[in-house]
Amino acid sequence: MNFGTVIQSGIKEIGAHWFRSLLTMFGVICGVASLVTMASFIKGKENLLRESLAETGGLEKITVESEDDLPDYQKHLEGEAKGVTLKDVYALQAGAPMVHDITPSINKSRYRGYLRVSRKGRGARPWMLQGTWPTALEIQEHEIEHGRMFTMMDDLLSNNVCVIGTEIRNSLFDEVDDQGETIIPIGERILINYVPFTIVGMFREYMSDEDRKKKEASKASGETRSLRNIFSRGSDSNTRRTQFIYYQKNNAIMVPLNTLVAKLDSSYETGSKLDRKLSEITMKIEDVSLLSTSLQQVRNVLMRTHKGLEDFEFETQEEFADDITLAIYNERISGMFIAGICLLIGGIGIINIMLSSISERVREIGIRKSVGATSMDVFTQILIESVVLAVAGGLVGLAISPILVNTLASLADDSTPPIMTTQAMLIAFGSSVLIGCLAGLFPAIKAAKLNPIQALRYD
Repeated sequence: MNFGTVIQSGIKEIGAHWFRSLLTMFGVICGVASLVTMASFIKGKENLLRESLAETGGLEKITVESEDDLPDYQKHLEGEAKGVTLKDVYALQAGAPMVHDITPSINKSRYRGYLRVSRKGRGARPWMLQGTWPTALEIQEHEIEHGRMFTMMDDLLSNNVCVIGTEIRNSLFDEVDDQGETIIPIGERILINYVPFTIVGMFREYMSDEDRKKKEASKASGETRSLRNIFSRGSDSNTRRTQFIYYQKNNAIMVPLNTLVAKLDSSYETGSKLDRKLSEITMKIEDVSLLSTSLQQVRNVLMRTHKGLEDFEFETQEEFADDITLAIYNERISGMFIAGICLLIGGIGIINIMLSSISERVREIGIRKSVGATSMDVFTQILIESVVLAVAGGLVGLAISPILVNTLASLADDSTPPIMTTQAMLIAFGSSVLIGCLAGLFPAIKAAKLNPIQALRYD
């Protein structure tokens, strides 16, 4: 049998009963369109979450923090616990070659202790004031857009210099001046807890690509768009967490470690510089596959410097990465389930229409068999006709998918920007073809088993 002729016959059959065929294909159309749409939004969300993971240092980042709650067998030594200190930093630099960019930090949060930033009567509320080394720039994936990062010489001399985020600039200076030009406050002086500091650098503004596009559009229309409350947007915890990461980075101030201790930290106890207690020590590894080995190496060094006292703990990005993987997996399963129901309904519709078509063409099938057509010929024809229905529905579904995606994205302004992928479209179309094949099996088998004599007598 000529497959081209069979396909033409299937198309003619659809055209002859176009309304009935359209209703039959509706389930397939909805299934394909919903699968592509769901996949687009999930892909957009996955990209946003992966981007936020990279913004916090990626899986290569390791953080060591002080731990006051000692293991049970060391509870009697709690009075000797000092946590992580500057001595640990130098010990790790000398004895842990598997990690690099080892950076000490003392963090002052606005929720932990007094923290005031002001300039000429205007105030800002930084999320974090961090005393650190210049290597924090690479560790925390910061980028200097204007000016420079402070240097180790600034740290050695305890210079009153700072690098600020864009939201700090917006609070103290505004984002643009009266002429509409972006304000770059390099060289300006601000007060941090009433101590004057000179701004030597400003980080770039951190936001998602979609938010950047919206901000540029609002600027073009003469409006200003701030990320001050952007972390409240988003439909779930992972999306809010992503936006919150951008908010934190835009509201950060960095100063040299020695400057913070000498000029801002009144609680600092005099004594050996190496015994200076830190909020955390951050570092990076070269290869994520060596994470366990690197952690063990760092632990061995710290156990020596702490004389066996486990008053420290590790924090990695694995938990965040696992949360991302689990969230995306759950959403994909939910999306596939919804799309699967639509495709199943479409398959049932194809079965129904093919059974009706066979009932209408019993005599035709009998005539074909009587003039030499085999059961396989009849089976193939009915199967191909059902596949043609599914393929047509799949193509229509793919055609309307971009319209549906863009419409939903415009209606839900705070949603994650969708990303349509070729892979999702191929999977959706392949699913429609598979549904057509499976749905056509039963009608094709029933048609192939018709007795030509009885079929000729059918009225």
